Amino acid sequence: MMNKAKKKMKLLIRQWQLQSMVWPGLLWMAVFSYIPLVYLVISFMNYDISVPLFQNEWVGLKHFKAFLADDRFWRSVVNTLGMSALKICIGFFIPIFFALLLNEMKSARFKKVVQTISYLPHFISWAIFGGILLNWLSESGIINQLMMALHLQSRPVLYNGNPDYFWGIAFLSDIVKETGWSAIIYLAAIAGIDPGLYEAAELDGANRWQKMRHITLQCIRPTVAILFILQVSNCLGSNFDQIFFMKNSANMPKAETIDLYIYNMGLGQGRYSFSTSVLFFRSIIAFGLLQLCNFVSKKLTGETII
Repeated sequence: MMNKAKKKMKLLIRQWQLQSMVWPGLLWMAVFSYIPLVYLVISFMNYDISVPLFQNEWVGLKHFKAFLADDRFWRSVVNTLGMSALKICIGFFIPIFFALLLNEMKSARFKKVVQTISYLPHFISWAIFGGILLNWLSESGIINQLMMALHLQSRPVLYNGNPDYFWGIAFLSDIVKETGWSAIIYLAAIAGIDPGLYEAAELDGANRWQKMRHITLQCIRPTVAILFILQVSNCLGSNFDQIFFMKNSANMPKAETIDLYIYNMGLGQGRYSFSTSVLFFRSIIAFGLLQLCNFVSKKLTGETII
């Protein structure tokens, strides 16, 4: 054991330039991810920001019982799970399909153009992208003009003012903005496939679709499995920026997710202990989902993230 420790220490010293590149990331994680964990204790207190942390009144599970009895909380759970289900069941597979299509393009120049266009929306913040989208969805926006020009509707519709449309709008806008960026990791996995596999398949008479099915998809299966685990484990989370900039008083019944509920209760109403208890509860469930998905993936595909 001592010899192994000495070897690792020598390796760290020899590679100190490379290791130093990791230190800023570790420092960032410590400051913003690990140190704040101490403040989870306020979920068991009646926290007052003007009182030192451990001098606040301890109330046990009072706040947990309060939000579990709150209909608004359960509505936010339904909204979160509904939008997450769309992203997992449909949205997760769109970047995979997009990456496969890009990989099959013969023209390198056209492929680069498509990649560039598909990546660009990712670099636009939701503050800007959401504003553009709201303008398009307004009664005088391009969506209404197009729908009326095609005679699919007879009068303008305020899409973002109707709660029934919100899940679909959130899902489609997320697909438009993130598909190109999400496909990068699949393209990287495809680039690592041995070209000899395709050559051998061609000699056996395999066509393009057969090579895609039996070689490309099989070789990127570990990447797909790991990303699927992470996607499912995050199903209680949501794209807070997207929801925050697209919600309004009219669509709030379908727009308020758990993250927005925590924001409204914590910063909106100053109920810090209450909102922290919701966050704590959500984190525990998310951790359980991560472990469950990891276990199922190990049994079915042999791939895990732990």
